[in-house]
Amino acid sequence: MKTKTRLRFADLPRDYAGLCTLLPPRPIHDAVDYANVSEVTDAMVLWSGKFTTDQRDYFDLLCSLLEDYDAAHVKWPKVTGVDVLNHLLAEHGLNAAGLSRLLGASRNLGAMILRGERSLTLAHVRRLAAHFKVSPEVFL
Repeated sequence: MKTKTRLRFADLPRDYAGLCTLLPPRPIHDAVDYANVSEVTDAMVLWSGKFTTDQRDYFDLLCSLLEDYDAAHVKWPKVTGVDVLNHLLAEHGLNAAGLSRLLGASRNLGAMILRGERSLTLAHVRRLAAHFKVSPEVFL
């Protein structure tokens, strides 16, 4: 289905039958199917606040198909809270000592956390989430 020009939301049908004519929803079996579904969802995603009921249903179904395919075929790396913390520290130019200062703790605590010798406490998680403006869940 890959088109020469990008699909535009304004050009998409507003009713379910018309959308199904454009791309019939069916399980994704390969990279071509995945690319086709992605092309349609990409055209729709920024306009979700302006969907008709039919467009919402169709978009939700396509997203479910993408999620099902990803769950079955994509190997996501296991990322720990310390991995996320290391990434955020690097992005902000901080090291273990900077982490210790950020946590308001002893000089060694940052290094101990990064080596896995100490765990983050709930207070640490809250402070880090507020500082980096992320959900506390990323550290758990």
